[in-house]
Amino acid sequence: MTISFKVSEETKEKMIEYFKDKKRLKTPDYAIFQADEADTVVTLYQSGKVVFQGRNADIDASIWKQVEKKINPNGDLKEKNSEQKKKKEKIEISIDPQIYYSSSIGSDEVGTGDFFGPIVVTAAYVEKEKIPFLEELGIKDSKKMTDDKILEIVPQFLKEISYESIILSNKEYNEAHHPDFNMNKIKAIMHNKVLYKLNQRIKTPDYIIVDEFAKEHVYYHYLKESSHVVKNITFLTKGETKSLAVATASLISRYIFLKEFDKLGESVGMFLPKGAGPKVDEVASTIATKYGFEKLNDMAKLNFKNVEKIKEITNK
Repeated sequence: MTISFKVSEETKEKMIEYFKDKKRLKTPDYAIFQADEADTVVTLYQSGKVVFQGRNADIDASIWKQVEKKINPNGDLKEKNSEQKKKKEKIEISIDPQIYYSSSIGSDEVGTGDFFGPIVVTAAYVEKEKIPFLEELGIKDSKKMTDDKILEIVPQFLKEISYESIILSNKEYNEAHHPDFNMNKIKAIMHNKVLYKLNQRIKTPDYIIVDEFAKEHVYYHYLKESSHVVKNITFLTKGETKSLAVATASLISRYIFLKEFDKLGESVGMFLPKGAGPKVDEVASTIATKYGFEKLNDMAKLNFKNVEKIKEITNK
């Protein structure tokens, strides 16, 4: 269970004093401390946000909420609770059988949250007759699959599925990205390209589905200068849960991303961590020191905030 909320400066001071002998040696980025309180891990950030994680997170959070309420009785404690969120998501995710059991094209992307590695977008066509086969492989629960499972499963269905993928290298991304050409615009253009290519082969799918990352009018605004814009798209939040075509596209994109990611690591003889956390900063700093900062132009997304940390580390 994870619970978080913001506290006042007075409560921050009380927490710093209370947890001074319970602090962990390592502190997460932007945190004042991280400490252990029995089965709960407590992290207090400079912003005043405090996060309680663990089996008894609700109990410890309740104690500090009471402290905050006494100090700041008129304050608004906007609590976030992972258990409540899960329950809410279960209620909100409703599957439309007409869409789920159709012969559809779906598209999804990966790599947008990783400092290292390319962005991969795939459009996949799933015929309704192949849905039982894909469900048996476990694709219905694609978000629960580990990377190792994806590397095992995807080759088992690739020859059975019509798909189109596009890979945007880090160098291409760094050349393209600027304030008027942001991540979502890049994604929209890539989605449109693979959808157009696949739709040339699959003329009459029941649906064309995109895992929604922007509202429909914003998506099409991003494509105002593009040619061959694919229309009549159904935009679905959590599309990989509501459409096997989207889930299949997601897995193919991830499979290609993992293969490309390994190649990048091999090119510098290092294991590259995924995501954009502190470990990424350490490895990127090592690469920059060994090969020069310009090497990261071919390996990473240089608009990420990690770059500031990497420069700090390498300039020490």
